[in-house]
Amino acid sequence: MSRDDWPCALVPREAITLTANTPQPEQDPTIDPVELEHSEIGVPDTDPSHPLRADAPVEPQAPTFESFGVRPEIVRALREAGIERTFAIQELTLPLAMGGEDVIGQARTGMGKTLGFGVPLLHRLELPGDGTPQVLVVVPTRELCLQVTHDLTDAAKHLGVRTLAIYGGRPYDTQIAALRKGVEVVVGTPGRLLDLAEQRHLVLGKIKGLVLDEADEMLDLGFLPDIERILRMVPEQRQTMLFSATMPGPIITLARTFLHQPTHIRAEENDAGAVHERTTQFVYRAHSLDKPEVIARILQAEDRGLTMIFTRTKRTAQKVADDLAERGFAAAAVHGDLGQGAREQALRAFRNGKVDVLVATDVAARGIDVDDVTHVINYQTPEDEKTYVHRIGRTGRAGKTGVAITLVDWDDEPRWKLISDTLGLEIPEPVETYSTSPHLYSDLGIPPDATGRLPLAKRTRAGLSAEHEEDMGGRRRGRSGPDTRSRSRSRRRTRGGGESTARAESAEGAPEQRGDGAGSGERRRRRRTRGGASSKPNGEPSSGPDKAEAGSGESAERPARRRRRRRPEAANSANTSPSAD
Repeated sequence: MSRDDWPCALVPREAITLTANTPQPEQDPTIDPVELEHSEIGVPDTDPSHPLRADAPVEPQAPTFESFGVRPEIVRALREAGIERTFAIQELTLPLAMGGEDVIGQARTGMGKTLGFGVPLLHRLELPGDGTPQVLVVVPTRELCLQVTHDLTDAAKHLGVRTLAIYGGRPYDTQIAALRKGVEVVVGTPGRLLDLAEQRHLVLGKIKGLVLDEADEMLDLGFLPDIERILRMVPEQRQTMLFSATMPGPIITLARTFLHQPTHIRAEENDAGAVHERTTQFVYRAHSLDKPEVIARILQAEDRGLTMIFTRTKRTAQKVADDLAERGFAAAAVHGDLGQGAREQALRAFRNGKVDVLVATDVAARGIDVDDVTHVINYQTPEDEKTYVHRIGRTGRAGKTGVAITLVDWDDEPRWKLISDTLGLEIPEPVETYSTSPHLYSDLGIPPDATGRLPLAKRTRAGLSAEHEEDMGGRRRGRSGPDTRSRSRSRRRTRGGGESTARAESAEGAPEQRGDGAGSGERRRRRRTRGGASSKPNGEPSSGPDKAEAGSGESAERPARRRRRRRPEAANSANTSPSAD
């Protein structure tokens, strides 16, 4: 039955908003994937995704997937993964999506939205297929692409569905070969999808289900033009689902343009600034010069596990990470000045537990999906309430508790008061705190003997150096590269208003001593000579042009000796003819 034959499509209706009150873990995508989209190198061949698992809150009375009439093969695969009952977003999405209706879903990562759109898409597939993609899922980052692909593959393992992940930073050949073999479901990032579609390797003419996941993050990363071009390539008669944590103006415009009478579903509290109840929040007014000491003591708190520290700028992130490493902590930084290889190295070390402190900027922290973060520290006051909620949402995930600590500078008190009032935190004036304040130790469970350095006995982490950094051909901070080479090339010595490079001198010194008569006038302009050759005193008169041409090596050295002893007149003497001497 085609979409036009559905009874609901014949009745005009307004967009419907359904709301479920659920805690809201969240995740942001990674930094600057746009520059990798058209490259064949840039990301490692490792897969950071995990198998399908039940890690979001489920109500005991929640309906089962089987009760919605989901295919038995899908129900069996979910049951094998420990998933039987629906999460909040799935409970609201399944009845509409399985009927082929367009849906706008507001939910953060970790709420189970992947199965919210994945199960209906798999349920509506026409099997066996002819190898042409029927479902397209567009995501902003490689990490999310691999995770969604992993989840859909596990859910469809008894259906025989072929699923392919397409993202930038990897060779085209393997992705093109997989498309030629045939797939039913394609999950990819916008730039690489567009490249393959324009090269006609990816056929979008039979797409029946399209999903835009993390739409607001794709907007932030500059993918919106690519998304609009992709949407114009797929058939008009299709089902479209859009998922986004927030609904900024451009996303609303996109939904109005490309979605047909969508139903708006929210799997979060009506207050967009809702904060995790499982996260204990502390706010301290601290002096910028004392913050490193405060952080060093917080990181020695009892029961502290993986910790994320957020800063506003890239320079501050690197400075804090370097300072903590010098103090004995296993810390790493993630920010835009690092190459892709260095960022991946830091993220892998953090996930693997080789470092337990990750210092990051807001943008660079996108794509970090780690459930075991116990502490989040705002080294500087967040820009607004949304940034604050996003930051502290890194902890208190998957039913666990967490601690969020914010250090407010004196100048940032008005900004913090606005955040507190907007979110209803009732902490308008942070308590003045120093690294020696007793309440800091009692609030966070810091041992009384803690100092600004981690004791040697507690330095048990392997550290960032234990994680291999892959060579991805990108920039590397603090390593030899183009910058270093250009710096050596630009070293110049100047005398008497002229300039020459040491490299040029050594390269041209050999022709000077070979007695080549050509260009002897240029050689008189040399500032210095090398090789230890002797020359006549400066006061000796020249024997004329003929002699100068016959002994070019001697004439080339004579002006150099004159310049060393008579610097103020070097420029004039260089232009003086032999007869003038």
